[in-house]
Amino acid sequence: MHNPKIFIRGAGSQAKVILEILEVLKQDCAGIFDDNPDIKEVLGYPVLGRWDPSLISKDAKMILAIGTNAIRKKMADTMDCQWMSAIHPSANISTRCSIDPGTVIMAGVSINTCAVIGSHAIINTNASVDHDCKVGDFVHISPNAALAGHVTVGEGTHIGIGSSIKQGVKIGKWSVIGAGTVVIRDVPDNVVVVGNPGRILKINV
Repeated sequence: MHNPKIFIRGAGSQAKVILEILEVLKQDCAGIFDDNPDIKEVLGYPVLGRWDPSLISKDAKMILAIGTNAIRKKMADTMDCQWMSAIHPSANISTRCSIDPGTVIMAGVSINTCAVIGSHAIINTNASVDHDCKVGDFVHISPNAALAGHVTVGEGTHIGIGSSIKQGVKIGKWSVIGAGTVVIRDVPDNVVVVGNPGRILKINV
């Protein structure tokens, strides 16, 4: 049986983590695309240069290894390819949740029943997403962050390391929740929230 080749775009730290997930899953990476001509390999896997769709077949699978949400969205919006998710086998994921293509789920993550995870999200090491949460496209939930039940996170928002989000809270699009922040009330779009309890530090323009 033919297995489509897997490629990664981005040769930074995210690529290292994704490569090791693929290795644990016994799936081989055929190559990495990156704009930096000085990077020739990552963990022994070849860097093929700048993104060039002519180098991949139509049935090839692609994963974005880009930590910055806005850049990840820009790349996803301009690339016509088949996306795949990379999910570490140690993640505890309910069979009743849904995960859209392109999302990466790191080791030790917990995703509980009826959660909905969008495309090209990053659910990082040991993060917890409880029941009935809705996590939008291009969201990054950092290591050890915890979302209680029925939390909504809008597109492109970054939840910082060790943050805690109270049940039922709605967080808007393209906001940033700072490291260790405790969010107990709704958060609008395009703001930075820090502290315990979380307060708006600034508005992103």
